[in-house]
Amino acid sequence: MSRQSQSTSVSSQRSIAGAVGVAIAAMSAAHMAQAAEATQDKALNLGATTIDGEQDTGYKTEESASKKYTAPLRETPKSVTVIPQQVIRDTAATSLADALRTTPGITFGAGEGGNPNADRPIIRGFNAESDVFIDGMRDVAAQSREIFNVESVEVSKGPGSAFTGAGSTGGSLNLVTKGAHLGDAYNGGYTFGSDQTQRYTLDVNQQMTDTSAVRLNLMKHDANVAGRNDVDVSRWGFAPSFAFGLGTDTRVKVDYYHLTTDDMPDYSIPLTNTTGRSKYVVDKPAHVNENNFYGLTDRDYRKSVNDSGTFRIEHDLNDSLTLSNSFRMSRSTLDYIVTNPDDSRGNVANGLVSRSAKSRNSTSSGFVNQTDLQAKFNTGFVEHSLVTGFEFSYQDTHNRGYNVLTATGGTIGSTCNAALLRSGDCTSLYDPTPKDAWNGTITDSLAYTDTDTKTSAAYVFDTLKFNDQWSLNLGLRYDDYDVTSSGYSTGGRGSVAGTFRRENTSQLWNYQVGLTYKPLPNGSIYAAWSTSSNPSGETSGNGGLELAANNTDLDPEKNRNYEIGTKWDFFDDNLSLTAALFRTEKTNARITDPDNATFQVLDGEQRVDGLELTYSGNITSKWKVYGGYTYMESEIVKASSAADEGNHMPSTPRNNFNFWSTYELTPKLTVGGGATFVDSRFGNEANSVEVPSYWRYDAMATYALTKNVDLQLNVQNLTDKRYYDQVFTTHYAHMAAGRTALMSASFHF
Repeated sequence: MSRQSQSTSVSSQRSIAGAVGVAIAAMSAAHMAQAAEATQDKALNLGATTIDGEQDTGYKTEESASKKYTAPLRETPKSVTVIPQQVIRDTAATSLADALRTTPGITFGAGEGGNPNADRPIIRGFNAESDVFIDGMRDVAAQSREIFNVESVEVSKGPGSAFTGAGSTGGSLNLVTKGAHLGDAYNGGYTFGSDQTQRYTLDVNQQMTDTSAVRLNLMKHDANVAGRNDVDVSRWGFAPSFAFGLGTDTRVKVDYYHLTTDDMPDYSIPLTNTTGRSKYVVDKPAHVNENNFYGLTDRDYRKSVNDSGTFRIEHDLNDSLTLSNSFRMSRSTLDYIVTNPDDSRGNVANGLVSRSAKSRNSTSSGFVNQTDLQAKFNTGFVEHSLVTGFEFSYQDTHNRGYNVLTATGGTIGSTCNAALLRSGDCTSLYDPTPKDAWNGTITDSLAYTDTDTKTSAAYVFDTLKFNDQWSLNLGLRYDDYDVTSSGYSTGGRGSVAGTFRRENTSQLWNYQVGLTYKPLPNGSIYAAWSTSSNPSGETSGNGGLELAANNTDLDPEKNRNYEIGTKWDFFDDNLSLTAALFRTEKTNARITDPDNATFQVLDGEQRVDGLELTYSGNITSKWKVYGGYTYMESEIVKASSAADEGNHMPSTPRNNFNFWSTYELTPKLTVGGGATFVDSRFGNEANSVEVPSYWRYDAMATYALTKNVDLQLNVQNLTDKRYYDQVFTTHYAHMAAGRTALMSASFHF
């Protein structure tokens, strides 16, 4: 597991490879341009910022890729934000977490185990770690998702179990992947940046016949994390896609996806108690460098492998009736040991940090099958756009952690001492030594958990259009949800030692109703009501909402959302503006039983009242804007502790603002920049853990060296702001990356 022994040589290799890559990119520019000219007759004519072989559509999106949205987005009575490919590229996003930072109303949660920190989005105040979908099918496996094979990200906000099934309290995410299409397109790029960043991408689409095509996406990424000592990321992936029957009545698509990661995990800075205050905040005592890394480079690691294959077939029965089926199989592994700095053991006050270890070794595999029927028809004067379907899924997750012991075979005690400092199990708060030769032992834990989740569902959606002004949007879904958890417990954290088996079966009925009025052709006003359900064990063993002894017999949590809003397009439909007022309520939240702390009861209540404004598109042909603002007033209405009632919900900032804009100064030169504000957030329901608000600024410039070769410079976190993007309930807060400069050379023809 040692990673440090080769760090010097790896660093040198990265620098050499980076220099060679820049030289190759520069020297190849003229040759690539000549090749593009030579093949101009059969190549697509692409703009300077196009990377996927299709015409640049800018920042505005008209339609959702999901079949379940039966009306254009402007007429959909729901808050839906689409992060298009152009925004992903202009901001130089390389992960799902990077892309989501461009959208208001989303923060990120921190956890000790289960899902990786980066992929725990919190939408409108509610955890959405199990509400991520790939091309409309649930993707619950614990992972840090890449962006190299993503065309766009659709963010649906507000309870939406009618669309998604279990979960979706604050919203859900749908990642639309890059698929094979007609026409030839050849795109690729090399990125070299600060902190030894190197990234290679290749996106090739080849039309094989008049109705078939193949596409291949490749990616390799290596980097240190700016502002964090000894923290690095490394990943590579590939994604082939085949399509047959394009442009015909029967279309078949076959996709495969693979991603391997090997990172140094980082829990960043321990929380400390501020003198004279009852709150825990992120303190930086004198002489503590914010770059400090408290882990062990010879012990800590995080590795994951994700594979999935998808088969889709669509057949047009006639001009108004389409039958489709999508089937996906997937397998994911996540294996890590990470240092939790001090783990609330009280050593920070003495200038020391305990290197408590958290671990996970899990394998998750399963399948999803969706069958849909799309129909357009009239009943009298009412026009219908209907989608109905069935969904069956199965997910199996096996998790067995590690026993991480000291050299003497014991666990790290509460108080650091000279022996623990010598063994590397403790370190200095002010001058940590991550390269310590740790001599403890790592063995498989006796405890393990197997979680099986089976879902059978049926749903129907319909938009009833009465005339050019009025339409009614309806949705209904039924889920038969069954989760079984079995394994062996060693008796930790209050559980009983020995084998166990738990099962929860839930029947979920959820619906959504929305009425839309169009006073003018370019605008709409809507009112909507939707529901969602959270059954016990909804994360299928992949996160913090697992089936446990204290929640096995509970019914699902119930959520509802009231929303009124308006959506308008201006400047010849090139700029989209939206506004929404919403209230989201969890009416029977799981809380600890005040009379018996061993169990949970459905007696809590949480509420978020908010305002959301978004904008996306072109103000002029040269000026693009994207972003928005969300105000959220959250409240824990009823809790297990009366002292927590009236407090704010964790990780729910009052104010969240995002702005991104680019301007074409000349036909060859485009400049852009953005700003993000996130208000202070609490880490727990007691509101005794808090991280401060922050502003972050980003900038970019793109120069078209030729019509087929671009150079792009991005500076992320321009002012090198040191801020915390995740906060845990007690132990630590995660520090975001510092200033990062990226220089990219890309080709497209």
